[in-house]
Amino acid sequence: QVQLVESGGGLVQAGGSLTLSCAASGRTFSNYAMGWFRQAPGKEREFVGAINWSGSRPYFADSVKSRFTISRDNAKSTVYLQMNKMKPEDTAVYYCAANINRDSTVVVFADVLTYDYWGQGTQVTVSS
Repeated sequence: QVQLVESGGGLVQAGGSLTLSCAASGRTFSNYAMGWFRQAPGKEREFVGAINWSGSRPYFADSVKSRFTISRDNAKSTVYLQMNKMKPEDTAVYYCAANINRDSTVVVFADVLTYDYWGQGTQVTVSS
């Protein structure tokens, strides 16, 4: 089992920045690629980005590319989502998830069904 706990959510003005953290415990963190998803009210959970096991390859949804970055610290068993130039449409509950496919393609990482473990989510609200 892998336990994931997100933190860092909150209220931010449009154009501002926020960094989410996801701390993992349980199994070896570097055995997993990590993904970030979000879900707005009334909408399906959507892919935001992912990073392979070593941190060398990040992947992003087109909607956040050039605004968001992902990094991980395997020594701290933590993955980060740095969100810049935020927009009201970024408002959602953000989830991190662990994927046993340590290194794969964006098609795999964008699929919620390929993830093995999920955090409880953290609310991000962007005011206009």
